[in-house]
Amino acid sequence: MWPWGHLAVGYLLYSLYSHRLKNHRPTNVTALVVAFGTQFPDLVDKPLAWTVSLLPTGRSLAHSLLTASLVLGVVLFAVRRYRRAEAETYTSFVVAFGIGYLSHLAADGLYPLLGGEFANLAYLVWPLLPLPVYDTNKSIFAHFLTFQFDTFALFEFGLVALALVVWWADGVPGVRPLIRPLTQR
Repeated sequence: MWPWGHLAVGYLLYSLYSHRLKNHRPTNVTALVVAFGTQFPDLVDKPLAWTVSLLPTGRSLAHSLLTASLVLGVVLFAVRRYRRAEAETYTSFVVAFGIGYLSHLAADGLYPLLGGEFANLAYLVWPLLPLPVYDTNKSIFAHFLTFQFDTFALFEFGLVALALVVWWADGVPGVRPLIRPLTQR
C-alpha cells in the first residue's frame, strides 16, 4: 500500500476507535501520532534496506509483528513506569501509535491476502520465515515508477477521500491549531 493509503486506513481506524470507545474526536496530538504510526514501518525499513543495505528488503524488520510487539510493549512499559501521574494521557498516544503501526502491517498484507499469495505475508513473522522476493529495485524512485492507476490505486484514493471527509467532520485534528488563528480574525 502507498503512504497515503496507510494514512487513510490508520486515521479511519483511529477515528472509529476514538468515537466508539472513547466517545470523543481524535485530538490534535493523537491525530499526529497515528499519522506517524502509519508511516513508521516504512520510515525504518525502506531507508535501512534501500539506502544503507542493513536490511534485506524494505518490508522486513519494522514490518514484522514480532518487532511491532516488542516496540509497542517497550513504549507502553516506559510510559506507564515513568509517567504514572499522566499515564492515561500518554497511554492514548501509545494506542494512537499502535493503531497506526498495526494498521500499516495489516494494510500491507491486504493485497497478498486478496490475491491468495500467502507466502508474501511471511514478512509479518520475519525472521522466523524467509522474506518474499520483490521485483522492485531497492530505491524509492524505482518503487514510485511501478505505480499504476489500477483497481488497487483507485481503492486507495477512495480510502483517502473517505478519510478526508471523516477528518473534516472530526474538526481537522492535527492542523486545528494552525487554522484557529486564521478563523479568529
